[in-house]
Amino acid sequence: MILFPNAKINIGLNITERRPDGYHNLETIFYPIKINDALEVVESDELTFTSSGLDIPGDMEDNLCVKGYHLLKKDFDLPPVAIHLHKHIPIGAGLGGGSSDAAFFIKLMNQKFELGLSIEQQQNYARILGADCAFFIENKPVFAFEKGDEFESIKLDLSAYHIVLVMPPVHVSTGEAYRGVQPAPVKESLYDLITEPVANWRKHIKNDFEANIFKNHVTIRGVKAALYEAGALYAAMSGSGASVFGIFEQQPDLSHLEADNEVFYGV
Repeated sequence: MILFPNAKINIGLNITERRPDGYHNLETIFYPIKINDALEVVESDELTFTSSGLDIPGDMEDNLCVKGYHLLKKDFDLPPVAIHLHKHIPIGAGLGGGSSDAAFFIKLMNQKFELGLSIEQQQNYARILGADCAFFIENKPVFAFEKGDEFESIKLDLSAYHIVLVMPPVHVSTGEAYRGVQPAPVKESLYDLITEPVANWRKHIKNDFEANIFKNHVTIRGVKAALYEAGALYAAMSGSGASVFGIFEQQPDLSHLEADNEVFYGV
């Protein structure tokens, strides 16, 4: 059985406070985009994990799909499976690729072995694997808060626009991103700001990670500037980076960026 986990972008990201458990409370808008991995699961004599495409760091047991198997195995009599992941979503890009793989693994196992898990139950398993994993269970635009694992549905449809994503040859770790952030309460919530016209977002919607990351990675800052120069209504780094997306009224010509960056059109 094969599913195709997709990426997401963060439209705005406010880090509001540090939590006693070491995490941070935040608010952001998760929006699914059409950059996909491919995830296959078949019954096997033993649990195995293989991958192709982009290189995935870490050992097999570190992979969130494998952790997802062990998590479900505690509650269900599952046979061993062979997991194969073809990795296409850039890693270290702020696109939630690993989280999506984990969530889609839970959905795939639920379908394949008829576990009968509800949406809420699948989300609860996903939350154990990672803060934003639960988003990918329903996989629709949401206002996310707390650790990024609590959601409120929003009406946001960007299908009339052209979204382009640029991935520079830079890796930004989550740890690096958070080290440069000073949490602060928000004056205007993204829940309200996202209802404004896209052309107004540039004035009001920000990503708290950008200021420090742009100091350390001028390449990422340059990509954002290039998107605005090409006519983007709104451009921002997604999540903790390093990818940058732009929202355009018409598909732009970004051929001048393609030599040094990976460019995804029509996402």
